[in-house]
Amino acid sequence: MRDEDEDGTRFTVVVNHEEQYSIWPTYRDVPSGWREVGVTGTKSECLAHVETVWTDMRPLSLRRAMGV
Repeated sequence: MRDEDEDGTRFTVVVNHEEQYSIWPTYRDVPSGWREVGVTGTKSECLAHVETVWTDMRPLSLRRAMGV
């Protein structure tokens, strides 16, 4: 199996207005509606950060509607 960090691509962790997380290659502009959270690194490092901080997969609007 190929190591996902093998090619040296650096990523940044991004979040949207619904507090949904993703990672994005640093060599590309962050898409409209997303903002960087200040964490960059290898793919596995960024995914580990996302796993740590994104503990509730429900969109922010749903959590608010449910009073959470």
